[in-house]
Formats: sequence, C-alpha cells, structure tokens
Amino acid sequence: MNDSSPIDWKPFQDLTESLQHFVLTSHVRPDADALGSELGLAGILKKMGKSVRILNASPTPPRLTFLDPSSEIETLDEQTPSPETTPIDAIIVLDTSSWKQLDSMADFIKGSTAKRIVIDHHLSADDLGAEMFKDTTASATGELITELGTFLGIPFDPSISAPLFSAVATDTGWFRFRSVDSRTYRVAAHLVETGAEPDKLHRQLYELDTLGRLKLMGTALERLKVIEDKQLAYTIIRRDDFEKTGAIPPDTEDLVNLTLTMEGINAGLIFIEQLRGGIKVSFRSRNEIDCRRWAETFGGGGHQQAAGAIVTCSLEEAVTKVIDSLPPHHG
Repeated sequence: MNDSSPIDWKPFQDLTESLQHFVLTSHVRPDADALGSELGLAGILKKMGKSVRILNASPTPPRLTFLDPSSEIETLDEQTPSPETTPIDAIIVLDTSSWKQLDSMADFIKGSTAKRIVIDHHLSADDLGAEMFKDTTASATGELITELGTFLGIPFDPSISAPLFSAVATDTGWFRFRSVDSRTYRVAAHLVETGAEPDKLHRQLYELDTLGRLKLMGTALERLKVIEDKQLAYTIIRRDDFEKTGAIPPDTEDLVNLTLTMEGINAGLIFIEQLRGGIKVSFRSRNEIDCRRWAETFGGGGHQQAAGAIVTCSLEEAVTKVIDSLPPHHG
C-alpha cells in the first residue's frame, strides 16, 4: 500500500521507540471503529515488542465481541489497577479527542503521569494535553492505524487486518458514505490482502441480530414520524422498550440509519432514553446539513453526516429542542 497519509508518523515512531508499556483507550459506548482501531494498534505495538493493555470506560457491546476473540479489552472498574500501581509509559486515546467521551477513563488519564497520545479523525476536540495525530479527512480511525502500521513497516496478519477492516467498513457505512475516497479503498485493499475477509466480517456485523434487536428495530419503525416541510424523519426508544423487547442498549447501534431510507428525507434522528438518565440523540444527514455543528449545540460532536449528543431533559423536551434547532438547508 502506498503511504498516502497526510500525517507525519515519524514523531510517533520516535516516541514509541523510547517507551515500553502502553495503555490504549477510546470513547464511551465503543463502536467498531474504536474497538477495531484499539485491537489493530495493539497488534502493531506487540509486533514491535511492546507491552499493551486495552482499557475502556464501557464494556464491549455483545454484538462486537467477535472482534476480540482473546478477550484483550478490559473495562475500567474498581478492580482495575490504578495508574500509580500499573507500569504505564504512554496512554493512547483512539477515535476521540473529548474528555466527556472518555467518561471514567478521563480521571484515569488525568491521574497518570504517562505520556498522552491521541490518534483521531473527528473535528470536535478538547485539549487533552497530548501529542496529536489527527486527520479529519480520514474516513475512520482504522484508516489511520492502517497507514501507521504501514509506515512502521509492520507485517499485517488477520489478527490486525480483520478488526481494522471492520473499523473502516462500519465507519463508512460499508464504503457508501461521502467520506469514502480512493485512499479508503487502498486501505481496504491492503487489509484484504493481509487477511481480512469482508464476507465473514459483514455476516458477523450485520447478519447475526438477536430477536431482541429485531423487535427493537420494529418498535423504532412503528414509531417513525416524518416532518415533510423539514425533510426530516425521527423515532424514539423509551427506557422500558428494552425490557419489552428483550433488547439491550447496545442494540440501538445504527438504528438511526433507518430514518434515512425514505425518499425525500434528508435528515434523520433517533432519541433514546438512557438507563442512567438523559436522552441520547443520534443525528444523520445526506445533504449539506452539518450534523456535527447540530450536535455541538447540545454538547455533542461527530462528523458532518453522522453525530451524537446526550441531552439532559425529558424525552419530549429533547425531541422538541433538537427538531426546532434543525439547521436551515436546501433539499
């Protein structure tokens, strides 16, 4: 694969040469880009002879555990050794640059004297006091990790290529989003050439739904509402829907995409009552509506066509506030 990354990876190489013990982490409620990037980078660092732990604030969603067959990914809890008792030379934050998105891992990082490194492709960012390796033109963080591994001359194998392919494929809607370009396909080709199996990964990601998730999908579709003059569709998931359907909160992943499948709809939303309080809002668009800016209005962030936020009010208030704040657009 030709090295076409706009990032200069030499400083990363220089940093890692002098460090031995790494902790990798990512955002709360990790998706396949977060998890795949962590697992891919962990494999690369291990091939460099480094010691690596993957530690997240949230557990891996059950439908994504296949990415981690060796159960490498740990969840931060009271049993997790504190930064003071665990040898850590560097903490690498992947797929986010936000303290809020790091949840309990934010305190872990702030309490550690380890070097901080960020690898991310999101526009939204806080000052994490880290060495930044950011490229907002990349389609996924998994794309950046693939380019990093290539720069370092690390030989890829399926244990690295499969999670990284899953990262890139899911964050691009299986290569259909506007963020996809020839660079994305070069990365995907490299990952397939080194062991990723797209047919197998697609089946594991999208064709092994539980009955609970399918029932939750039915609930979301049944409640779908359209505001024609805004070219917007939205739906809601209530807290008690999980018990009624037998679904779990991670089963809401990607349900927002159902709102964009109708002709004439250019913006889609899903409002999900969180078990711990607050309303999770996912934003999607397929025209010039900037979902990132829309979500930032409510303290969230993301990409132009896909973003999210947590709103601390009632479900009804959240629906009204978010829809009323729809940015002006042309169909």
